[in-house]
Amino acid sequence: MTDQNTKVCIQACLDCTAACETCIDCCIGDAAMADCLRLCLDCAEICQACARAMSRGSPFAADWCALCAKICDACGTECAKHDKDACQRCAEACKRCAEACKSMAA
Repeated sequence: MTDQNTKVCIQACLDCTAACETCIDCCIGDAAMADCLRLCLDCAEICQACARAMSRGSPFAADWCALCAKICDACGTECAKHDKDACQRCAEACKRCAEACKSMAA
């Protein structure tokens, strides 16, 4: 059985994945958004992998969470620089996910 903190973190990872994918859709094709796009791609992938690792009770889940938090922090910082609504929502989702993952990695 998955404890409540793990469930919260899994949901934060899934929410962050969705926000990153929305941000990617919004920014694709805009050369000025290249850094944002790359970080959103990395972030969406690690969030998915991290959620799966926690769901299956991987002994490496804390390691996944530590890396996920690092990438979410970087993605959130980049997205926060942009005025697009999708970027701002992504930045907030990244912040929430990073916080949840940091608590799981501790």
